Amino acid sequence: MELLNEELARVQMSARLGEAQQRKLAREATLARRMSRRAEQAAHQARLALARL
Repeated sequence: MELLNEELARVQMSARLGEAQQRKLAREATLARRMSRRAEQAAHQARLALARL
């Protein structure tokens, strides 16, 4: 019974680790999209400013 409990604990820990890794990847992807949009907006603003010169 002890071995079964240890194996169950390992499986649960592995699942939690996998979920945490997925959440981290999702956060990183969201941040990358946000930064990309901001960079595009800054480039657009720079092009507008140059066009006004």
